[in-house]
Amino acid sequence: MINEKQFEKYNHIPQEKFTLVSNREIHDLKLDTKPVGYFKDAFRRFCKNKGSVVAAFIIIFLLLFAVVGPFVSKYDVAFNDLNLSYYLPKSKTFSFLGWDGYSKKVVSKTDYIILKAIEMETGENVIKKVYDSYDTESQQGPYIYHNTYYTVYLNSYTKSLMKYVQLTGEQYAALQKYQDDNELQIIYPIVSYAFDEGSLYKNDANVWYQIIDIPANPDPTKPIKPADRLNKGMPVGFTNTDSAEAALTGLQNAYIPYSGNDGYTSIMRVEENGEKQYDYARKVSGGNYLVRLNYNLYHDFLYGHGEPSFLFGSDKFGKDLFVCLSSGARFSLFFAICIAAINLFIGAIYGAIEGYYGGVADMAMERFSDILGNVPFMVVVTLFKLHIADKVGTVVTLLFAFVLTGWIGMASTTRMQFYRYKNQEYVLAARTLGASDRRIMFKHIFPNALGTLITSSVLVIPGVIFSESSLSYLGIINLSTGSTTSVGTLMATARGSLSTYPHAILFPAIFIALLMITFNLFGNGLRDAFNPSLRGSED
Repeated sequence: MINEKQFEKYNHIPQEKFTLVSNREIHDLKLDTKPVGYFKDAFRRFCKNKGSVVAAFIIIFLLLFAVVGPFVSKYDVAFNDLNLSYYLPKSKTFSFLGWDGYSKKVVSKTDYIILKAIEMETGENVIKKVYDSYDTESQQGPYIYHNTYYTVYLNSYTKSLMKYVQLTGEQYAALQKYQDDNELQIIYPIVSYAFDEGSLYKNDANVWYQIIDIPANPDPTKPIKPADRLNKGMPVGFTNTDSAEAALTGLQNAYIPYSGNDGYTSIMRVEENGEKQYDYARKVSGGNYLVRLNYNLYHDFLYGHGEPSFLFGSDKFGKDLFVCLSSGARFSLFFAICIAAINLFIGAIYGAIEGYYGGVADMAMERFSDILGNVPFMVVVTLFKLHIADKVGTVVTLLFAFVLTGWIGMASTTRMQFYRYKNQEYVLAARTLGASDRRIMFKHIFPNALGTLITSSVLVIPGVIFSESSLSYLGIINLSTGSTTSVGTLMATARGSLSTYPHAILFPAIFIALLMITFNLFGNGLRDAFNPSLRGSED
């Protein structure tokens, strides 16, 4: 109803502009958003945690490295060559970053001459750069010793290039044919005096010139001359006061390497003037021949995949660290995932029974868990290793040790979640409708606890890998065989060379560090994403 004043106010409005309210369509606005499920909402909240997202991508990268790595390397885990031990990381792509197999070293003048002589004989690049040099002086009794030291950029792949190798007659002939066909020089003359007993350079294939040497067991009736002490390891005709450049200049005329191959079949070649002879092979016991070789080229002849090149370097056994680390990472990840899955399975069933029934059953089962959980893990591993390792193997033994007590934490988490949800209304409704205990436990309660259990399982993985690595590093277990290895085994192998060849332990340590950090960040992100109390809190 309107009063007279209102009627007069609106009386001038034409009647056709009025519309009855009852003729309008009255309804709610259409929803512009779609319903969001539990896992989709969890994924959205997980993506808002930038640290967890970055961690997830790093984990994916580590997984790809573990899976694909063994297939992209030209080596395999079983490959080893002691002549290639402790080669430094080398990459053609990243050589401009110093990833080129070189390292900065300080060498004495004697070693400097040996290294430069390798370049002179083979043409290989050994010393890329000389930074500086300095002289030292020391006195022992009446004698004063002078030496010069050089700081050089040294190629780890050629610093000990020449090796003595025993070959059968057939292998020697095949190697001769290979170097002829490829116009290479792999076989070099043997230095006869390098085999003299008492020589400091006995069996050193890198010394191809005559040196002034001091016997390891000198004759007491023939005192060593002061000049011999001063000239130790120097080329004949040079003294300790001569410069390294002068010694190298003299070496250029001391020996002319054999640069051709005329299809000879004997083990010795004599020059036409009869003054010099080159002994290319020396017959040893068993009918084999001792040959002095450029080992990098010989490596290509043996395996057919080019000269040695290790992306992550090599260890003390001459194994490729890249393929060993990727293979070890694959084993460690697979091993940890299996343990996490087994612990989840056992712990979920055990904890569900505890949490759902409670009472006497819960108390008895908890006491059993307490007793088992107080057994030290190290004791379990040691006992299993002593008594069952010979029967089932080290891997299965370690699996038993991790599973024996590993499920207890998962059972405790499941028990807590069942106590939390078992008295909820939807559970009471299901029980009222006649649902069985098993259906209520695994159809109604367990799905709501799944998020927390998944998070706990994810966090188990880095813990298992870290424990396995620690046990391997300490030498308590050894998971390395001819075709398999583990990250901890690689670290244990490299611990003796930490100060001299840090690359051998650097890459396994980086892998373990990344794995621990990223899995913890990833697990924290999952925990927040699956937390039901946070659902919709950021909308």
